Amino acid sequence: MTTVLTPASPLTAADRCDRCGAQAYLRVVLISGGELLFCAHHGRKFEPELKKIAAEIQDESGRLTDTPASAGDEER
Repeated sequence: MTTVLTPASPLTAADRCDRCGAQAYLRVVLISGGELLFCAHHGRKFEPELKKIAAEIQDESGRLTDTPASAGDEER
């Protein structure tokens, strides 16, 4: 999957999956124009088809596995 991170337009909690309504972690910009938003699950499920029609794919699904530093770690 081609991954493009666009800092100017990060996905937010308000962005919802076009398939199921869950929080979106992938933005697919279509070659034909427009865009689709997908949760990580549906992004993986439709990956082969999306690669064929995407000009860009912004994948922020890594945020799901990032572990934030705990408050105690900051003092060390």
